[in-house]
Parts: sequence; C-alpha cells; structure tokens
Amino acid sequence: MSSLLEAFLPLFEEHGVHCILIGGWAATAHGSLRSTVDIDFVYSRSDDNMDRLVSALQSSHPYLRGAPPGLPFQFDQATLRSGLNFTLTTQLGDIDLLGEVPGGGNYEQLLPYSEQFQLAGYPCQCVTLDKLIELKRAAGRPKDFEAIAELETLREERERQKKG
Repeated sequence: MSSLLEAFLPLFEEHGVHCILIGGWAATAHGSLRSTVDIDFVYSRSDDNMDRLVSALQSSHPYLRGAPPGLPFQFDQATLRSGLNFTLTTQLGDIDLLGEVPGGGNYEQLLPYSEQFQLAGYPCQCVTLDKLIELKRAAGRPKDFEAIAELETLREERERQKKG
C-alpha cells in the first residue's frame, strides 16, 4: 500500500505501540483513491505507551516538521509528555502523532470507533469509515471537505452491498 505504512507499522508492532490510524491513510484503507504525503496516528498517552513510541521512533531521528534547521529539538519522553500533537519529519517519512483530535477525542475515546486491519502485512487499528467522516468534518479544512464526498460514496456502496 505505501512505504509509510511499511515503514511505521513494523516499528509500532515490534515496540507494542498503541495507536489508531486516521487521516488519509485510513481513508485509503477504506478504499479511497486519494493520495496523502504523511501518516496520521492518534496515540495512547499512557506512560508505558509513550515510552514505547519514543523507543520505536528514536532511530528515525524525528524532528518538528517545518521548524528551522538547527532548532534544538529532542523527541524523548519529556517532550512527548509535555506536548500533545506533533507533526514530525523522520528518515522514514512524515508522521503526525496526535494525542487528541477534534471530533474524536483521545485514543481511549476513539478506540471504540476503530477496527483491526491488516495493512502492509501488519495489524493496524484504523478508525471506522463513519468516524473518519466525522473527524474530517470536525477538522473543517477544505481538503477534508473534498474527501468527505468520496468517503460518503464509499459508505453508500458498502450499504448497497450489504443489502444486495
């Protein structure tokens, strides 16, 4: 499916990171044909999980996306604990790590609205199609509103297939 999935999912599986795939790659998992340049996860903010997340990403040298070169930044447990949402660039690609999202809340609140997928050969918690549409509405960005029409069409097609 994607080099981003193939890069991050094995690391998260190996380190036992608890997170939920949202955004463009979740849309792709549900059948969207749109492309995206980064990968978005809502992560559990439990102490143990944040430790595992830092450990998983350490070797990929995370850095704040869009920050000036040379800005002091260390992606470690203290940084993760004192922040919430991070847009990062890594040697593996761009990743958004979100402690909570509009319309979905935090990991624990979003978990009931997720389902297990096999993506790039790895298990991945992915937000449901219905919740993804809600998240895109709540984000309110023009690119999200454009994606909603396609996602609603995918949902309608699934409903037709269930009935037929």
